[in-house]
Amino acid sequence: MAAFPILSIVTFLPLAGAIVIGFLPRNRPDLARWTALGTSGLAWLFSLLLLVGFLPGRPGGGFQFVEQADWIPAFGIQYKLGADGLSLILVLLTTTLSWISILASFGPIKERVKEYMISFLILEVGMIGVFLSLDLFLFYIFWEVVLVPMYLIIGIWGGPRRIYATIKFVLYTLVGSLLMLVAILATAFTYAQGHGGSFVGAFDFIHLRDYAATAGFSNTLQMFAFAAFFLAFAIKIPMFPFHTWLPDAHVEAPTAGSVILAGVLLKLGGYGFIRFALPLFPEAARTYGPWIIALSLIAIIYGAIVALVQPDLKKLVAYSSVSHMGFVTLGIFIFQPQGMNGAILQMVNHGLITGALFLLVGVIYERTHDRTIAKMGGLASLTPVYAATFGFFVFASVGLPGLSGFVGEFLVFVGAWAYSPVVAAIAAFVMIFAAGYLLWMFQRMFTGDVSEFFAGLGHHITDLRPVEIVTLVPLGTLVVVFGLFPGLILDLVSGTVNSVLGSVGAATAIHLLPWQ
Repeated sequence: MAAFPILSIVTFLPLAGAIVIGFLPRNRPDLARWTALGTSGLAWLFSLLLLVGFLPGRPGGGFQFVEQADWIPAFGIQYKLGADGLSLILVLLTTTLSWISILASFGPIKERVKEYMISFLILEVGMIGVFLSLDLFLFYIFWEVVLVPMYLIIGIWGGPRRIYATIKFVLYTLVGSLLMLVAILATAFTYAQGHGGSFVGAFDFIHLRDYAATAGFSNTLQMFAFAAFFLAFAIKIPMFPFHTWLPDAHVEAPTAGSVILAGVLLKLGGYGFIRFALPLFPEAARTYGPWIIALSLIAIIYGAIVALVQPDLKKLVAYSSVSHMGFVTLGIFIFQPQGMNGAILQMVNHGLITGALFLLVGVIYERTHDRTIAKMGGLASLTPVYAATFGFFVFASVGLPGLSGFVGEFLVFVGAWAYSPVVAAIAAFVMIFAAGYLLWMFQRMFTGDVSEFFAGLGHHITDLRPVEIVTLVPLGTLVVVFGLFPGLILDLVSGTVNSVLGSVGAATAIHLLPWQ
């Protein structure tokens, strides 16, 4: 165990906050709110200390701050945490969005505040644990921990169709995760057979990765295990055709739930591909790669087309996520350094930008209790600060140069061009198409005369309040900083990217089209 267990502190501080809130009186919701905000803020500060102490560029994508202790020695299962650049940047994204989401919940959540804050803090524990686990069994536990509080947040504090949305969300996620558990066990047993029946290191990611790079798992195991991991991660991202739970979950979730769903939960799938699926099963990754690229292109196109025709503002942003996350899987499976870097940047940027867009959708919903785009119009004259802020994040999502959304998609595009000009051309066309539907949405909401709907609401339509500005300013600042200085992230993840591409063999995916 490390001398100062900073990873355990970052992971379990929110749990300590949840326990404290459990003892607070129910008739003091403000105490629960501020305790939750203070705890998540403290976890955010400790995650910043991680960033200060991290040494980027260590060869082999080395893990730092490693904490290790036996948990179930008979099966070689350990409590093992560690952070490389990829883990670190996603933990920072999680802790940042968590305190922002809790602060954004102060006004909208008025019922069962204590239970809501406990659920949110436990959700944060699960998300951070997923990004830091270096033992596959521990990773699976944290993966499942995420499911329960998210189920409660949507099911209790969600919209009118919340029960349908939560059941769909749970069923999809459970199917994928149970198959992943079977694959984890099969991988561990195979490793043990290759080591004289000893389970020492059988669930340890570093041992398994080294074994995959030397002796290697059989092709049969790789094909089946990769397929199981793929299903779990593809549902979580979500990839076409496993995406149908996402729009329902987003529409029914409270605003903060949508922020975390888009900002962090979708990233669990992309992280799983890069961290586990590619290094452990490289042959299968190369075999399945072209088909996953094809599904990614379908997701990019399908998400953009469906977003274009959505009458509900929140659903439009949700479907745009399907399209944007398609760029992530495309960048990962073209096995190019630019593509992998672009995919990681895209994950971070999507978390910041789409998280902010969901916060802004929540702002107008809190005032009108309606999200129908057709009823909107002329908001710029009523709420100029809100309009300017919304426009800023729309342009960031479109990929305006100078803002962070541009760099990630550009790098994926460069990697896709090296892989196949046809694939790059399709991705570029959809980038233009996405600009069309997002700007059209902005034009319908904010320009022209004030709509009858808004005019009828009178003084209820107010501009951004100070607390809403506080939740949006950090996200806007990071969008500008990462847009101007993408090297801040790329330097952090360079070791991980080189290590993963080294294990899978860069640029070795089989081309899908016969003339390429």
